[in-house]
Amino acid sequence: MWILMGLCIVAVLVIYVFHWIIILKDPKFRNRSSLPPGSLGIPFIGETLQFMIPSYSLDIHPFITKRIQSYLMQQEGKLVELWAGPVTKIFQQSDGSGIPFSNIHKYIRSITLNHIGAECIKEKLISQFEEMFIKTLDQWSTQTSIDVKQSITKMNFRFFAKHYFGYDIENLSSNFERISEELFTDFTEGLKTIPLNIPGTNYHKCLKEWRKAFKIIKNILEERRNSPEKYGGDFLDQAINDMEKDKIMNDDQIVYLVLGIWFANSASISSMAQLIFKFLSEYPSVVEELRVEHEEILRSRDKSRTSSLTWNEYKSMKFTRHVMNETLRFSILLPGILRKTLKDIHFKEYIIPANWIILAFTPNLHMNSEIYEDPLTFNPWRWKELDSFTVSKNFKPFGGGLTQCPGAELSRAFIATFLHVLVTKYRWTKIKGGKVVRNPILEFSDRIHIKIWENREKT
Repeated sequence: MWILMGLCIVAVLVIYVFHWIIILKDPKFRNRSSLPPGSLGIPFIGETLQFMIPSYSLDIHPFITKRIQSYLMQQEGKLVELWAGPVTKIFQQSDGSGIPFSNIHKYIRSITLNHIGAECIKEKLISQFEEMFIKTLDQWSTQTSIDVKQSITKMNFRFFAKHYFGYDIENLSSNFERISEELFTDFTEGLKTIPLNIPGTNYHKCLKEWRKAFKIIKNILEERRNSPEKYGGDFLDQAINDMEKDKIMNDDQIVYLVLGIWFANSASISSMAQLIFKFLSEYPSVVEELRVEHEEILRSRDKSRTSSLTWNEYKSMKFTRHVMNETLRFSILLPGILRKTLKDIHFKEYIIPANWIILAFTPNLHMNSEIYEDPLTFNPWRWKELDSFTVSKNFKPFGGGLTQCPGAELSRAFIATFLHVLVTKYRWTKIKGGKVVRNPILEFSDRIHIKIWENREKT
């Protein structure tokens, strides 16, 4: 026992010594005063543990607050480039074609917008969302308690699996292998843990389910390629056709792409939905103004046409957009955007060395008291006073410019349509949950549960 403990101590010391030897061999580290202020932390882990310590507040995580600097990333492609860590490696070509990741990123954005962009939302997704919400909320109204995160995630999982690659989980044959509906929940939990691939850990469970999903989607891809008559014009079909023509991605990369956008939809929408339910439960005056706006939409309709929600009606929801903006001001999914330095960057009296990774923390824009008075208070009415120029410079829940999330409009349309069905047809009350925690992403330490029932006095 003592021998084992001694060996462990020696191993840690050896790692620590070699860590500093590697650092000190780099001439930039010999003059520490030229580096930006801060600590390199402990070997290999750095300051990750401090970064992940929970903070039970809507405010910016203390780790970030102490380290915020006004680095301006305005030299995309000159001083810095988009960095996505392991994702970059996944999408690098292995055939020697040398297609830059930036080109692949442009393609990913283009194909994604074809299937979840404004035109697709306008032509078919809004009506499909409304149909799904009517059915789902009717089912919720028969239950004594609804776990908002679990229920929204499950709904997203099923809808977008069918939308992106024709995987209709409700109508699978008994012999067809199934992707776990807990896939994204397990994956999210796995990302927040130390990456030890040991049976029994969240990380191991996450990888196991992810590999299973990867295998199933790849089988679907191969079946589509071998049987073109099964094409349905969805995301996967376009990716297969583009691969055959342009060779920009291979099979594995397409599967990773499908999994990635499927997960991103689920994570962003479920996060936003949970926080909206928290705020609506605490601010009944917001619910009443939402109800007034959406009931006016119903009264204004031409009785001769279909009663389905339209694109123009969605775009007319001014107060709904204020509510979504105010929620997004708190609930940004990622703690910032990552960039890799292409060369040494001189900033004030410091040098940021080439090949360093920079986290540009965009959420601090949303807590700027000079722009948002009393920023920790949920106040949708503040958006009536903010002009478009101020908003464009100080509100970036989905990033900005060419790197803005292509699913931004999709998330808004999804939530707006959900609220339309909810406030015009139902009432609800929060049963439990809703304590927020940042680690550093805003989440809940206890999930929100609601009770929902049909509104017998609806317009």
